Amino acid sequence: MSYTRYERARILGARSLQLAHGAPSFVEPEGTESPLDISKKELEEGKLPITVK
Repeated sequence: MSYTRYERARILGARSLQLAHGAPSFVEPEGTESPLDISKKELEEGKLPITVK
């Protein structure tokens, strides 16, 4: 599914906040990635259980 830039920003922001507060990651982080980098990787690999209506 293709998201608008606003939907993408909202998804990445919400997921980054979850990761920063200790939520488990759905992908294996490489080195010292920031929560934003990890959430981008999760979104690109289609591993986020998020639905936009």
